[in-house]
Amino acid sequence: MKAMILAAGRGSRMGNLTEVKPKCLTELAGKALLDWQLEALESAGIQDCAVVTGYRAELLERSGLKSFYNPRWQETNMVMSLATASDWLSTADCLISYGDIVYSADTVSALKQADGDLVLAANTGWLRLWLARFAEPLSDAESFMTDPQGHLLDIGRRVTDYAEVQGQYMGLLKITPAGWTKIHSHLESLSPDICDKLDMTSLLRQLLAKGVQISTVNVDGGWLEIDSPEDLAAMQEVINSWPEFAWLHQSNTL
Repeated sequence: MKAMILAAGRGSRMGNLTEVKPKCLTELAGKALLDWQLEALESAGIQDCAVVTGYRAELLERSGLKSFYNPRWQETNMVMSLATASDWLSTADCLISYGDIVYSADTVSALKQADGDLVLAANTGWLRLWLARFAEPLSDAESFMTDPQGHLLDIGRRVTDYAEVQGQYMGLLKITPAGWTKIHSHLESLSPDICDKLDMTSLLRQLLAKGVQISTVNVDGGWLEIDSPEDLAAMQEVINSWPEFAWLHQSNTL
């Protein structure tokens, strides 16, 4: 299995923290988000890793890390960054990761072992984390609904009711070559302008509307997201005070 980290954008919501470096190089608990991810992937047995670059691409060079460059990173969204590696995605199962998250090796392993051509990791313990990030969790939470078999029914809508949030998409998904064929075929049916603006959850909603089956795997914890300087401060406090994130301290001492 391969892994790909989508890190082409600057992450403008991080303010001056990304003035001179990409968002994935933001440090949390003494280590860049990118390096936390590479460590988790390696610990879960994934050696073949790549990163999609754009903003300050030269800073993302790592020994043994393959890179794909999105020359239109300022004009396009995450889905088009993913498409820069189309040939690579056609050859083997691939775990896709957003660049602004941190996750454990156990989270990676759960996604690796899940069945399906398109599989999303869902954080079922999301509410506690959102309470640490936001005064009103529903101001940021999005819909996430599955059927009893774990197949995705709804994702990415703004909600006003906690009943519509069975978990939160973690920015981690597995795509098999057959799954990429379905995505690629759908993208070819869209105009270039629409493709350029397409974010990942919008893509997933469109695939659902076309009847494409998307599976999910539930994970309770083992994941953090950094969207803003306020998030960075809040997540550092979470790491310092929540026992379930002790693995971050242990890993950082290796």
